[in-house]
Amino acid sequence: MIATSPPGGTPTGVPARGRTDVTMTDEQSPLPRPEAARALQRCVLASARLLLRRRLRLPRRWVGTRLRFADGTSAWIYRETVVRGAVAESPCALVVRFRLRGVRGPTAHAAFRAESLLNTPLFVGFPGFVAKWWLAADEHGVYRGLYEWDGADRARAYARALWWVLALVSVPGSIDYTVLPGRHRDDLLGPAGVGAVVAGAPLRSENDRRRSVTQPDGAQGVRDHRPARERRWSLRKGPTDAARHRPRATP
Repeated sequence: MIATSPPGGTPTGVPARGRTDVTMTDEQSPLPRPEAARALQRCVLASARLLLRRRLRLPRRWVGTRLRFADGTSAWIYRETVVRGAVAESPCALVVRFRLRGVRGPTAHAAFRAESLLNTPLFVGFPGFVAKWWLAADEHGVYRGLYEWDGADRARAYARALWWVLALVSVPGSIDYTVLPGRHRDDLLGPAGVGAVVAGAPLRSENDRRRSVTQPDGAQGVRDHRPARERRWSLRKGPTDAARHRPRATP
């Protein structure tokens, strides 16, 4: 669960010098059901408009990157969702954590990651949404969503509305979230010892930075941390982005 702050002190796991720009979540509770239902309905309608206007994007840049966390666990990014043209004028990072109920084994987790794309309309239409990294389960089976939001109050309202959706599939007591005002997502990806703001917030060491690797044919790629089974499946689907855009050799 999220670290709490001792009276007059710094929250557990929060560097003292980062105290001024870190706000711990003040309410770990869902919105009232009627209010949450109305918010989700508005979100779905707004999501449909975004889809019709072709403003949703699924970049591949960060997919496969493994993030390490302040609590000693790690997880890899299996999807990214962004709204084209969205800007965080009042940036806020949001970390949502939960553990799925009844999902066991690599096949079941892979199935969840695939079908989770269908949940996109339940968050992209909320006011202030900018981007999301979808993280696979860590060593303890905890899933995370790492968001960039425009406005801390908007991020908090989304997390409290989402609670009811997550409660349908999550282990009781496993849902929590952290709101980090004034932070972009990338601000949390610092070297070891920097950015360990809360248990559950990402912490990536210098050795974990994405490394460009040269393939035998000279093409540039990215080290992929996904399970071998999923890497093989991706290869069967078709060429990578790098391969698709590689100039063809002249005969």
